[in-house]
Amino acid sequence: MNTSVSSARIRHQRTALALCLAFAAHGAALAQQSAAPAEDAAALRVAAPPVLARMLRSTDAPETAQKLLTSAGARPLDTREAKLDLVIGLTTSKIWNPATQRNDTVELRSYKSPGTDPNIPFVAPTVVTAPGETVRIALKNGLDPEPDCAQPSLNTPHCFNSTNLHSHGLWVSPSGNSDNVMLTLHPGVSFEYEYNLPADHPAGTFWYHPHLHGSTALQVSSGMAGALLVRGARLPSPTRNGDLDTLLREASSDQPMAERLLMFQQVAYACRNSAGKIKTDAKGNWICDPGDIGRIDNYDDQFGFGTWQKSGRYTSVNGVVLPTFTGLQAGKLERWRLLHAGVRDTVNLQLRALNARVAAPVGLAGVALENWVSKNCTGPVLSQFEVAADGLTHGQIIEKRENVLQPGYRSDVLVVFPTPGRYCVIDAAAPASASVTQAAEDRQLLGIAEVAGPFAPAFEPRALILQQLTASAERNMPNEVKPRVLAELRDGLRLGAFVPHRDIPKSEVNGNQELYFNITDDDQYQVDGNSYAPKQARDLILGRTEEWTLTSKRGGHPFHIHVNPFQVVAIYDPSGKDVSVSGEPNDPQYANLRNTWKDTLFVKQGYNVVIRSRYERYIGEYVLHCHILDHEDRGMMQNVRMLVPDGKGGGISANSHH
Repeated sequence: MNTSVSSARIRHQRTALALCLAFAAHGAALAQQSAAPAEDAAALRVAAPPVLARMLRSTDAPETAQKLLTSAGARPLDTREAKLDLVIGLTTSKIWNPATQRNDTVELRSYKSPGTDPNIPFVAPTVVTAPGETVRIALKNGLDPEPDCAQPSLNTPHCFNSTNLHSHGLWVSPSGNSDNVMLTLHPGVSFEYEYNLPADHPAGTFWYHPHLHGSTALQVSSGMAGALLVRGARLPSPTRNGDLDTLLREASSDQPMAERLLMFQQVAYACRNSAGKIKTDAKGNWICDPGDIGRIDNYDDQFGFGTWQKSGRYTSVNGVVLPTFTGLQAGKLERWRLLHAGVRDTVNLQLRALNARVAAPVGLAGVALENWVSKNCTGPVLSQFEVAADGLTHGQIIEKRENVLQPGYRSDVLVVFPTPGRYCVIDAAAPASASVTQAAEDRQLLGIAEVAGPFAPAFEPRALILQQLTASAERNMPNEVKPRVLAELRDGLRLGAFVPHRDIPKSEVNGNQELYFNITDDDQYQVDGNSYAPKQARDLILGRTEEWTLTSKRGGHPFHIHVNPFQVVAIYDPSGKDVSVSGEPNDPQYANLRNTWKDTLFVKQGYNVVIRSRYERYIGEYVLHCHILDHEDRGMMQNVRMLVPDGKGGGISANSHH
């Protein structure tokens, strides 16, 4: 993966060619996104922020690798460790506002690390590691003290300058200084997190973000989030599945396939008047006048139903609003790692060719820009071929015309553009039932992709993918598994030799769990009828395999559980129809989910979502919650206590001495 910066690429012109460039001028010339071969895990410890510097590759000479590590601010380390220093502080910077065609000044909480680009500070460094390695993140809370931050209720957002850290999706211990979200790091406190990835940890796309109850949404919405990539080099064998990374390699060489990371964020900053009210224009959209400073400081009017749409803000990609993606080549297959690190909006990713003769929509925003997109982003929809979700490889590649990403989701897709030209990267329209906003969403432009020539011969994307993956398998797979890998690819692009977990049959299930989300009429956010209470927990027993039924009584909510992922069994709509294969006519997000592995899954109101999970290896206390993070902060969370079996059918707490 290579994401570079080039100020020469972004100019504010009033010509047709400047369509995409005009969008990017606001970002201080920082939005260029280029792809390069992915690196071998052993060659890389910590990558700079996605828009700052390219990652190392396995082909780099040692002296080149050391130079790049030094320039990125990382220290030479043992080859089995990844190390990152993070300092949390208030950062003043600029964010482009399409409504006014100028940069807004903002002051937001952010992660700072050696090498952080001051022009794009609201996106954290990308950490790259491998199975069997240790990730160490030295976190220092440099925010100002809050001596009187406590609230009368635990589930009233509070203590916005206190924090902790969560490694979302990692299969590691939830205790001690590992993925322990029960810790509180007050201002002035430093703490080193240590994530010991087991040797059999899945390779995939994960991420990290704050997770202190009461301040999570405010801090994540400020841009405090970063990607955490686990790269794998394990080839499949007759007795063990391998890492998908070993297959996603160039057809003509043994080099990794080109890839790029797209991290979506929703930074809901606002400027206030002398009375403390959010400034708005005549249409009700939030505005910041010259000289104002935008901040995120209040849950009551900056989060909640309808606030993101009312704000008029735009989803950013890798810290930039309306970027231009370059380095794309017609007919060249790429791996895109999509990561929804936002709080308050569903991203329905769609790629469409742009009318080549259209003029640049300089000065357009809001409804006017939506209308422009509807009129000019009219080319055929490009398919995205999903190979993994939430960092977990699928048993079969899933073709998607729209890729619905809820907060917390990750999606690894193979993408190929058929011809040179410009393409619209769109957040497509979505019905109310499919969105975390619980309101119908209009389409929004996320950015423009510039695809270079020459024209590639006409091809069918599935056939191209099959051709390249079979060529890679012929070159890279061991002889004892090569026939199986090739046969599965030719049988509908199946990836059975690379799935990280065994299917969970009904015969393995030895317990059941039920869970429902609800928001009461008096605005209580609940799991199973209770708002979050840290002394209450759902007891589970290590070694069991259980089937869960998830539902929601009011609104749709992305269910997320820490530590152990789950496999989707069925998704029943209110009429009792299982839509986990076919999906729904007006909402594609449930299509082809049956048997896939996830760690976050949207639960629509009135639906019954059935999943299964094995409780393996790790004991201790962690949480499950709604990943609309202000819902979590207001109480839609529950502790999970994983117990040691007592030999009598029950469990014993890790803290018990009897």
